[in-house]
Amino acid sequence: MRFKIFREWHLGKALRLVWQSTPNWTIASAVLIILQGALPLLTLYLMKLIVDAVTAGIASPDKTEAFKQVLYLIGLAGIATIFSTLCSSIAGVVNEQQTQMVSDYMNSIIHAKSVEVDLEYYENPKYHDTLQRAQREGPFRPGKIVNGLVQFCQNSISLVAMASLLITLHWGIAAVLFLTVVPGIFVRVKYSHRIYDWQRTRTSAERKAAYFHWMLTGEAHAKEIRLFDLGSLFMQRFQNLRVQLRKERLGITSRRSIAELITQTFCALAVLASYLFIAYRTVQGLLTMGDLVMYYQAFQRGQSFMKSTLNSMADLYEDNLFLSNLYEFLELKPKVTEPSHPKRFPAPMQTGIVFDSVDFIYPGNKIKALDDISLTIRPGEVIALVGENGSGKTTLVKLLCRLYDPSSGAITIDGINIQDFKITDLRREISVIFQDYARYHLTARENIWFGNIDMKSDDEQILHAARHAGIDDVIAGFENGYETVLGKWFEDGKELSIGEWQKIALARAFLRDTRMIILDEPTSSMDAKTEYKVFQKFRDLVQGRSAVIISHRFTTVRMADRIYVLSKGSIIEGGSHEELIRYGGKYARMFEMQAQAYR
Repeated sequence: MRFKIFREWHLGKALRLVWQSTPNWTIASAVLIILQGALPLLTLYLMKLIVDAVTAGIASPDKTEAFKQVLYLIGLAGIATIFSTLCSSIAGVVNEQQTQMVSDYMNSIIHAKSVEVDLEYYENPKYHDTLQRAQREGPFRPGKIVNGLVQFCQNSISLVAMASLLITLHWGIAAVLFLTVVPGIFVRVKYSHRIYDWQRTRTSAERKAAYFHWMLTGEAHAKEIRLFDLGSLFMQRFQNLRVQLRKERLGITSRRSIAELITQTFCALAVLASYLFIAYRTVQGLLTMGDLVMYYQAFQRGQSFMKSTLNSMADLYEDNLFLSNLYEFLELKPKVTEPSHPKRFPAPMQTGIVFDSVDFIYPGNKIKALDDISLTIRPGEVIALVGENGSGKTTLVKLLCRLYDPSSGAITIDGINIQDFKITDLRREISVIFQDYARYHLTARENIWFGNIDMKSDDEQILHAARHAGIDDVIAGFENGYETVLGKWFEDGKELSIGEWQKIALARAFLRDTRMIILDEPTSSMDAKTEYKVFQKFRDLVQGRSAVIISHRFTTVRMADRIYVLSKGSIIEGGSHEELIRYGGKYARMFEMQAQAYR
């Protein structure tokens, strides 16, 4: 075979995860395994005693006494059966609870890793393939491994009992029991590996099909799909991908079915030969009728337990293969790392923020997104960044927030490299609204409170932040006020306009009591009157705080103390509004073009 059976196993890791998530249920499961594994031998032996008692009773002159003996044995068998049923029912409850808890625990681990990894990963298609495989396998594979181990241990105990019994008849019968099942297991293992390899190579296609499904069923593209009549096109592309994937998967499963048919035919012939041997020994008088029934059922059950045991091994091998997808994801390491000896954030800032010859290249690109950026943001100073789309404005902000680290150069605060601060300490001192701000389909209060979850969610400052952002009147107009769910994902939710959502995001930033506030196109969806009111309050809010504004609106930009003009990742101009107008460079031309549009 071209694959390694004994490749790296993750069973130990899986069991640790299961134990961490459900220690008590795991103990209960182990006890039930032992009980359910031993019970089949007891019931089988009781069946032999019943048959022998009935046979003896036929020849006995005291039929009443013989029947009492049979009745007693049947009573014991009934108790054993009821106890077995009880164990099975309890095991079902234990298994269900354990599976759900393990699944929730695994989702929490995936969530934690997703939050931990850098933004850099989200810009890499291979990461999305890895994430999809982890999301697909992570929640249920550890639980499936637990179930597989439960079945393996339970069936192994029963198998040992049946094999021990068959050896008392002839060692060859026990050997046949093993040999009839082994070929089928090799087939299972071989094709499990092929399916695993196929799924890894086709993850991108599966993800693309899921993307078309998301576009067809979600709200984000609903309007354009209808306006441009894209529904049929996207449905066809989805179907083409799914048909190809089904065809490839069917080819593998068809070949596996043919191989399994051959092995099962061999198995059936061996079983018939074993039954013939048991019958022959009975006819010769070497076995009683009770022995016949006991050995016949022992072989039948032994074969079932053997098959189940080896199938469990094959399942565990398969689950181990697919669980590697989860650990591939969990082993991702953030590249924006914590310092080994973090320094305290300066309180208050003295000299401010300095970008010193900062370069940055996005992973997978060769062109610099930022090229030799040097600028200073003093405490209490408002600066504005202007430039065409793609000039590097938002990238500069991402570096300041340590969503990425510079490729070269340094960013310092009061002379301390920001890489020497704990990441959470740094980000706690920055309020940011990005262009693609979040819209949380939760209550209005929560949407604003998320800006500072260290305060109580009923804090009066939430209302003040909403008033400063100009959204308080809208929220107060809802029947449930600040307890109103925003958006349409959940029942009774209220949808907001784009401008109103932007005000919610602005309120979130205002709530955060930080040393720096960064607004990336903060009023792009607001009308001119609202924008003017917001920035009248903004000047008061940033008293003593450093602020960075990114905007294409020069009515917003001109309020800054200093303005930097970026082009292709470099700063080409810098100064106050008046200085840049007098300079007559790119800023002056851009300002004049926008001014003409309002005349």
